[in-house]
Formats: sequence, C-alpha cells, structure tokens
Amino acid sequence: MVPGYHRRPMPAAALWPRRPPAARACAVAALAWLLLASGCGRDTSSSGPPAEVPTAASMKIYRHGLDQGPSSLDPAQSANIYANHVAINAYDTLFSYQYLARPYQLKPNLAAGWPEISADLLEYTIHIKQGVHFVDDPAFPDGIGRELTAEDFVYSIKRHFDPATRAQGAWLWQGRIAGLEEWKAAGADHAKEAEGLVALDRYTIRIRLTQPYPQLLDTLTQGYSAIVPREAVAYYGREFAVHPVGSGPFRVVSYDTARIVMDRNPKYRQEPVDIWEEGYDPATQGEFGLERIQGRSPPFIDRLEIHFINESSARWNSFAKGDEVQYVTVPNEQLDRVLATRDPVTFRQEISDRYFGYAGLEAGFVFMAFNLSYPEFGYNPDPERERRNKALRCAIIKAFDWPARNESFYGGIGAVFPGIIVPVVPEFDPDMSRESVTRDVGGARRLLGDNGWNAENLPVLTYGTTATVLNRLMYEQFRAWLKEIGYPPEKVVLKPYATFGDISRAWKESELPWVSKGWGLDYPDAENTLQLFYGPNGSPGSNDANYKNPEYDALFRQAKVMLPSPERTAIYQRLNQMVIDDCVAVTGVTRTRVHLWHKNVIALPDREIVGGFFLKYVDVADVPNGGER
Repeated sequence: MVPGYHRRPMPAAALWPRRPPAARACAVAALAWLLLASGCGRDTSSSGPPAEVPTAASMKIYRHGLDQGPSSLDPAQSANIYANHVAINAYDTLFSYQYLARPYQLKPNLAAGWPEISADLLEYTIHIKQGVHFVDDPAFPDGIGRELTAEDFVYSIKRHFDPATRAQGAWLWQGRIAGLEEWKAAGADHAKEAEGLVALDRYTIRIRLTQPYPQLLDTLTQGYSAIVPREAVAYYGREFAVHPVGSGPFRVVSYDTARIVMDRNPKYRQEPVDIWEEGYDPATQGEFGLERIQGRSPPFIDRLEIHFINESSARWNSFAKGDEVQYVTVPNEQLDRVLATRDPVTFRQEISDRYFGYAGLEAGFVFMAFNLSYPEFGYNPDPERERRNKALRCAIIKAFDWPARNESFYGGIGAVFPGIIVPVVPEFDPDMSRESVTRDVGGARRLLGDNGWNAENLPVLTYGTTATVLNRLMYEQFRAWLKEIGYPPEKVVLKPYATFGDISRAWKESELPWVSKGWGLDYPDAENTLQLFYGPNGSPGSNDANYKNPEYDALFRQAKVMLPSPERTAIYQRLNQMVIDDCVAVTGVTRTRVHLWHKNVIALPDREIVGGFFLKYVDVADVPNGGER
C-alpha cells in the first residue's frame, strides 16, 4: 500500500520545490524558496526524431475512468479536476509536480529551470525550453504547428483578464501580477503590454508581482496556466472549447459526453524519466513496476482514453470486466467486497492478487455553503433579519449529521473535521473544537425558536445537485435531518442539473442559495481553501458563498504574502474559526480514496492537486488481466 498524502506530515519547507541533488548542492540561501536562483536548475530536454506511428492493431491503449467529464476543454475554463485531466495533457505548463514524490514537490516542466527571483521577491525571470512546438493543426499556416514562445504564455495568462474569454482562473493572479487589472480596464488589447507580464525575448518571461506571492509557481502548474496559441483561439472561436491545440504529451482526436480520446503527440519533446528524481520510493511503490519506465521518454502509450461514467455501479462494472476501463476509484458500495479492514485500510487477498491498489486521504474536502447574497439566508438590508438569518444558518449546521454522512456515502473511512483547513496541510489543527461538526437537534430547535423562526416563515431552501441517484439520496438524507428540527420538507426543494458543468455554471452565476460541492486543492497550502471565502473572490470567482467580512479579508491579505511560519499558521487558524463562527459553511469531510488499477498498467494513479498529471507516465505491459496492447 502506498502511503497517502496524509500519511506523512508536511513541513513548511515542503511547500517549496525540492530540487535534484546537483541543484541542492549549489544552493546556499537562507530562505527555502530563494533557492530557486538561476544556475541551479537544468534542462533535460533533447531533440530527436518522433517515434514511428503505430498501426491501429498494435496501439498501446490506456483507458482511464472518471466520475464526471469537463464541460469545456479550454484551459481558461479548467475549473475542476475533470478539465485539468485534459488541459495538462493536451497543453504545457511552466511547472509541474514530481510524478512520485509525496508530499508533492514542484519541478520545472516547460520552464528550462528554476526562476531567477529578485531580492524583494517581486520579480521572477523564467526561461522556457527551446524547440517546443504546438501540434499540427489547420489553425497554423500550412497546418504545421509553430514553435511555442514566451509570448504564448503571456497571451494565455492575459486571456483570464479579457472579458471576451469569460475565463474562470483570474482569481489566481488577480491583484498579484502588476498591471493586469489596468490592462483589462484599458480594453484588454492583446497588442499592448501589461506591466507585470512581459516576454523579454522569444524564450524569456518576466513576471512582476505587486506583493510577494509564495504560491506563484504552484499556480503555474494548473490547467488554468496551460499555454495556448493565439491563432487557434482566433481560428476556432467558440469551438476552441472543444478543439484543444497544445504542445502537451497528447493531442485530442475526439471528444463527447462519454469519453475523450487522445493520441500520443509525436512532436512531444524527448525527456528521459529519472524515477529517483521523480521521488520514487521502492519501499512503498516498488510493487507497481515503475522501474520499467526508468530512462525512457514519455508518453509511453499510443492512445489515452478517458471515459466519463457518472454512475458508480457502471464505472465499477466497466473496470471489473477486464477489457474496458483499467483504473477506478472504488465506489463506496464496493468497499466491503474490496477491503479486508477499514482502519487501517487493507485489501482482500483476491483483490490484491488481481489488481494494484492503494488508499489515502484526498487533498481536498466536501462541504456545503450558504450563498450569502441571498437575503433569505445571508446579507439583508434589515439588520434584524440579517441577525436572524445567521441564527437560521447556525441551526441548519447543528442539524447536519456528519458521522452519518460519512458512513452513508464515504464508506465510514473519511475524516470529519471542523472548518475549512483540510487535514492534509500542515496548518491543520487536530485539537480544535469539534462543536461545529457535532449534531445537536435540541440546540438547533432552540436557535430557531429563540429567533422567531417557525414552519410558516422559514424560507424555501433550493438544493441544487447533479441528477444522479447518489446525489438524490444525499438530498433526501439532508431534508430528513432538517425535518427533525422543524423545517418543512416541502420547503427543501430539489433542483437537478444534468451535468457537473451545468451546476458549476449555476454556482459561478450565483443561481443557488445553497452550494454543495467538493474542492480539490490546487496546491498544498491552506491558503487555497481559505481563499474560498475571501470577499474579492465572490461569484463568478471561487467564493461561491459570497462571504464578505472586512476583518477576514484584511487578515487573508496579510497572510497570503507570508512565507510558512508559526505566525502565518496562527492567522490561518483564526480565519478558519471566523468561517465557523459566522455559520457560513457546513463543513466538512475529507474522503479516503481507494484506487485500483489493472496489473498490466504501470502507473501510480493520482487525482489530487492537479488531477491527471501522472497520465503521461502511464505504460501498459503485455501481461494478462484485461490489458490491451
């Protein structure tokens, strides 16, 4: 069993890149992240002729199973792990994470090495690899993909600030990269420079910050930061959302609501893998055959198919057949069949004989939040009603039964915790009060009665969710809990959405008073969940709750420029308590994911942080058990 991300404590230094031995030897800076000085990185890229294209009969195919699909393949819309699975495999990002290292460690990807960082921590100079080309596509003259340049990165980030794009990723850099808001206000003319984001030459990028941003390099691993060519955006227009044109390890050949098919990019740069530099641990990862990729250049498969199978039973059946999807996160209803024990998680012998597997806490959490822009539950022109609204929210939180939710829908192996700092980050406090995740029906009833709420005047709560059996059961469970505190069931109204993309748009457009969702960390820092309640990130940004607390916002701004330290941790934990005290969210549980994959698949699957970054390293061997070569 591979230790999950949660099995090892993450020291503050682990938030900063761990470099290969040669790089570490040349580093002598006091601050960990200043070790990124130029000259300590190395470019392992090499050129060479593309491999011979295989025939259909000889194709090496890997079929990956996901529970949802993306609503757009445009990196500017890659707001969830499903979109990231595509974006970071069809496109390039400047940085990535080491394939096998846990906790996660940054590494250069398209960047030729680590950035040069100014003494004031505000200016980053990043050199990119030369000779990298976009895939061949009709968007280019003669259909031949041109070389990717520094200007392409600048254009790709600017798109998030161009109103015409309706992008979702601006929150990562808003107020942080100098001049982007001013560039937007001046008309978002891509022919004009933004002060803090320029291409110094064909292969050099300069980013100038308004204040230190410790998580900047982590943001440059995201699908949001994937590099797109301007010609393709212009050529395809709205169709660009379904026609990726990138320089990543794979190119998209077909896409619909059931699956996406991606073939190996024959022009992808040749960069042999050193599994030891990728963080390989033979004690915990040795059984998976990963040494077979040592010294070879990815991608190793000819075709990647990602199948979007919403229903867990259908996903499991496809996996168990042996000749369809080759990876699955085990549905809760199959845990008894798969696991010998749940604490600790161990597999039944017949499962271990047939599949590879491991279990670990997700880097994220499941939570619910009130949309405070709705005067029925949140901010209200009448101060007295606003006070009563808070009491109503607190009563609903007290009605929620987290242990029952964990047992019913997360196999009883999730980690229930208070607040919004998740267990896998170092700022998590395991000793904080659990009152906010302890059910108190009597207390909830008293809160409602003491604040003038009754069956007649309680507002209608519209519960939006995707139209699956599982989500319908979650809704019914929640409605039953509210009934116990006196909330009329007919006032808890289900509003189903056909796809995750549909409900995601509803959240972004503030169409629902109640948001029920999961959040996967974009980077391993509690700042990433705390920003979910930062006022300026309100809809259509990441703050679906539209929480506006001046004290919270001021403390968040203070902490977000700080390096990891006890002082920053104390501020983070204070912010966490404010969300609890204001009864903004019902939170939360971090799920334990149980992963299984066929034994002919050489991989360490992962869907945390930047979901799908491991796919370019997957190989398929000629052994039994449902594989296909």
